[in-house]
Amino acid sequence: MFKILFRPILLISIILVYIVIIAGAVVRMTGSGMGCPDWPKCFGYSIPPTNASQLQWKINHNYKKGQKIIREEQLFVVKRDFVSKNQYNANNWERYAKHDYAIFNPVHTWIEYINRLATVLFGIPLLFLFVLSLFQWSKDKRYAILSFLTLISVGIEAVLGKIVVDTNLQPVKITLHVLFVFFIVAFLLGIRFLSKEYLPVLKNYSRLIKPLAIAVIFVTLIQVTLGTQLRQYIDVQMQLNAHKNQNNWLSIPPIIFYIHRSFSVVVVIINLCWVWLIKKANKTLGLVNWIVVLLFMEVLSGIVLYYLDFPFLSQPIHLLLSSLLFGVQFYTTLRLFKK
Repeated sequence: MFKILFRPILLISIILVYIVIIAGAVVRMTGSGMGCPDWPKCFGYSIPPTNASQLQWKINHNYKKGQKIIREEQLFVVKRDFVSKNQYNANNWERYAKHDYAIFNPVHTWIEYINRLATVLFGIPLLFLFVLSLFQWSKDKRYAILSFLTLISVGIEAVLGKIVVDTNLQPVKITLHVLFVFFIVAFLLGIRFLSKEYLPVLKNYSRLIKPLAIAVIFVTLIQVTLGTQLRQYIDVQMQLNAHKNQNNWLSIPPIIFYIHRSFSVVVVIINLCWVWLIKKANKTLGLVNWIVVLLFMEVLSGIVLYYLDFPFLSQPIHLLLSSLLFGVQFYTTLRLFKK
């Protein structure tokens, strides 16, 4: 029963984590990070508003504690439940103190809200995984430990999301938020590795392969970090250009652009050397072929981003390819270190 239920739920979890990555990238691509200026609710509502009139003060309206309105270009929060009278009473409200962002854009709001729903949906199979793994505790405790760590990681990722919103999209917070999801991918792939009972041990390979395995993962995470910082610069340009005139977003590239572009050469070389050594020792390990494919697609998507002025969905695809590349690298490393 454990194997019948555990493996398909695990596969669903792995698919969902990549959907969450795509959803988060779409949020950033569209500049929707502050579409919901509070967390976990959105403007104090469990279901976000669809019209600006819902965030305006109204006469004889039943307000609930925590709900928000936009008044005089500021965000105000209901102190306690009350029914409004004919005149606005400032004693019933307090200014939202965590940031001064007070803009309602229904498209941005619902893009951000769908991103949060995707994260909640992702948590459901993870909870099932953990419960199922407890039944395997006497045989192999690693299932339960990794499942628990995955659940905790998703909780931390949610808290990081709250911090990102509360600090009005501070760059360092966004970078941590993006990078932490890679740890969740690693935990899930670790569980996947445990569930594959008949993986053969790889032998007769160069001593350089294991150190290179650590190196390729490290340089990939560095490249993602650089890309996230570059993305912050682009976010500013998007706002300055009102999300139009894409040809101006990198018309004067910052130094981080050149570092990110040059470092991609290091990423490609070290990965190709690693793949070559693995294929030389074990030609049957077809998984590493995907590293080459994903590297090529990743570089190509970066070229498209720059030279074709950020076509629609090119940015989420770029991040998705990075996360898929990391996943294949990490799973291959687990294979190499299997005893």
